[in-house]
Amino acid sequence: MSGERVHRTRHSIEVAAPAGALYALLADGVRRPLYCPSVLHVERLDFDGTRERLRVWEDAGGHIRSSFSTREQYPHERRIAFRELRPEAPVESMGGEWTFEEAAGGGSVVTVRHAFTILGEHGDDADEVARVTSRGARAELESLRRIAESREGVDDLVLAFEESVWVNGPGELVYDFLYRAADWPGLLPHVRHLQLTEPSAGLQVLDYAVALPDGAERMTGAVRLCFPHAGRIVYKETAPATPVAAHTGEWSVLPDEHGVRVVAQHSVLLDDDAVRALPGSGVYAMGPVSRAPSRTVLARHCLRESIGRTSLATLALAKRHAESAVRSLPRRPPVMAAGAS
Repeated sequence: MSGERVHRTRHSIEVAAPAGALYALLADGVRRPLYCPSVLHVERLDFDGTRERLRVWEDAGGHIRSSFSTREQYPHERRIAFRELRPEAPVESMGGEWTFEEAAGGGSVVTVRHAFTILGEHGDDADEVARVTSRGARAELESLRRIAESREGVDDLVLAFEESVWVNGPGELVYDFLYRAADWPGLLPHVRHLQLTEPSAGLQVLDYAVALPDGAERMTGAVRLCFPHAGRIVYKETAPATPVAAHTGEWSVLPDEHGVRVVAQHSVLLDDDAVRALPGSGVYAMGPVSRAPSRTVLARHCLRESIGRTSLATLALAKRHAESAVRSLPRRPPVMAAGAS
């Protein structure tokens, strides 16, 4: 990068947590959508233990973009260097690094630096690129701080599980039902109405209302990335309900010689502050002794039940859709052997 054309940003935050723990949190690039508000999905393409190549989908100031990048991890230095491989105009090049340093008074200082250049004919866009880059950096730093300083450990705040069904029918019909989310209102009881737009092939933006137990509605949304040849749809909720900080998931259609297995995977990050603000729990009887479970345990249990219930309803309807289509196909008459009467 030419020194005269390089634009730089630098953002830091103090965190009351060990530098090593913060480094480990960010080193797991595939889980970054849970920790970074603007990142929607990450696919790891290869990793040799130090250098990894990633494909990242993110919301860049209202514009959803996909990019390829490399990251080099230096755990002994607590440093992660990154570089975008094929930047999108007006950016010509983009790179930088994360550093995690122990603070003199305890805790850590996390810093992210960006250095970028702009294509010559887009020189006036440098300030806007800097603003978008800075906004994303500050949001990610604040999210890391909030997670690292939570009273619960990160493993307690993350809930990951899956549901699945086996379908005696073609995977194409199952995928078709999951893809056509605009048809879900009226079919799925928890989806009241839904608006779907496709800014580009394979990218879906959903705005929809879900039914609450008391009969009310809650507006929410999601961004979905569709991979029909792989039988996958991945998504991230854009307006999760309290006490959820982030919710990502994936629908997978896995054919075998007997039919298809359809899997709904979920990863949920709890908002520790929101969990602690929940009303007090009841009492669980555990053998001869009764004790009140923590709010985090209750929140995990309730979310597991509610999210699992809605995903199982969707899986059941996808199964019914595919299997009923197979049953409705006209039956062929048996082939008679030559000479038979």
